[in-house]
Amino acid sequence: MMHSLMSTIDKIIGFKTAQAHCDIPCKIYDPATAQLAALSCVRLMDLIKEIEDKDSLSVADYTQIARLVSEKESAGTEVKDAIRIIWGDYFKTPQFEQVPHIHDLTHSIMLQASKCKQNIDRTEGEKLVELINIFADAFWLTKNIPTYRAICPYPPALDIVYPDLKN
Repeated sequence: MMHSLMSTIDKIIGFKTAQAHCDIPCKIYDPATAQLAALSCVRLMDLIKEIEDKDSLSVADYTQIARLVSEKESAGTEVKDAIRIIWGDYFKTPQFEQVPHIHDLTHSIMLQASKCKQNIDRTEGEKLVELINIFADAFWLTKNIPTYRAICPYPPALDIVYPDLKN
């Protein structure tokens, strides 16, 4: 009942929506979110290319392309949000001293994610994944956790940095 009432009021007034990772220092940060979003960008680029390579396109193909592009752009935004949150909320002076290039790296990721949103060039997506791998290495370094690289077990099957949590 209360939800229905608030929904009706929201439709009339239009409440502003608040969004945040959470400004309570939960100390739960992980670059895996950005890695998965970047992998999604590449996978969506691959799916768009599959449709593009067809001899002729149907209306269903055009609608599928529209959905894929929308999801690719959402994934690009998710990359930027995840990296910005870690950079802005987790990294402090001790981490900046350990990884002095993190500002430039973060900026490069932001620019590369924008490139991925603007086009469907798979090589741009692969560059984004690699930049986020470098970021993940730096992140885990600040936690004194070693990393390793392995091919992710799902499409697009790219090399990803993982924390070695066995020790």
